[in-house]
Amino acid sequence: MSWDIFVQDIPSDARTVDDIPDDFVPATIGRRSELIEKIKEVVPFADFSDPAWGTIEGADYSIEVNLGANESIDSFAFHVRGDDVAAGLISDLLTQMNLRAFDGGTGDIFDHERAAAGLKKWRTYRDLVVDCKSAANEEDK
Repeated sequence: MSWDIFVQDIPSDARTVDDIPDDFVPATIGRRSELIEKIKEVVPFADFSDPAWGTIEGADYSIEVNLGANESIDSFAFHVRGDDVAAGLISDLLTQMNLRAFDGGTGDIFDHERAAAGLKKWRTYRDLVVDCKSAANEEDK
């Protein structure tokens, strides 16, 4: 399980998902090679030996960067595991790329000032699900 951040073109004036017009059509956000370059400016040790699926490994976090197979990118995802440092790093990456994203932890637009809150909300959910699975497995024994 991961905290998922979905990056795409989002209207600059939208503060919540409800602010996005129903007829809004997201634009292409860039070329894969350019996005990788911008990511590596923030995280030089990011591994893009597979340009479609990069990884960023820190002491207390892991981030997978799912850019896909196409050079022209309409959207991509960060799959995050770990502590609050990862939330700050995602914020730094989005700022460097001048992009916005949806926060899978909150269900709304990624908020740089509350980035750790989305990660914490996801961790609470994950822990509940894992605990439920563990309890169910114990009952099956």
